[in-house]
Amino acid sequence: MIEQQPWYKQFWPWFLIILPLCAVIASFATLKIAITNSDSLVATDYYKDGKAINMDLSKVKYAKQIGMQWQLEQHQQLLLTQHGGPEYQAALKVEFYHPTIADKDIKLTVTADANRVYRITLPEVLTGAWEVRLEGFDGKWRIHQRVELKDNVQVWLN
Repeated sequence: MIEQQPWYKQFWPWFLIILPLCAVIASFATLKIAITNSDSLVATDYYKDGKAINMDLSKVKYAKQIGMQWQLEQHQQLLLTQHGGPEYQAALKVEFYHPTIADKDIKLTVTADANRVYRITLPEVLTGAWEVRLEGFDGKWRIHQRVELKDNVQVWLN
């Protein structure tokens, strides 16, 4: 008579246990990734965001109506120079939004130098697609445009 081994010393029971165990471990790993990397593109209050967009559009229309036009140059630093519209000398709200990574967004308030050039010094050169928003300090006008940035580039914002 052949002596049979106990189940825990055989191959097939362990093989059949490990397959579902791997699926359980992978599902917990996926859950952890989903919790720690939440999607920053989803709006929690889309109604308020929609109303704010309509207000933004009136500011953008006003900027076009008065002919506001700016030139953005990127060398070692970003240079903003006005080339159209009524002369603007107050502080300028400048915002750079990365299309997918909210942690890269930049919001600044800058003032002009004696030559009426707004200089922005950043730790690194911005490259790729960015949403650029310029707004007067009083909040009456706004320019919002998507641009492709790289080193030694000139972009017109209007």
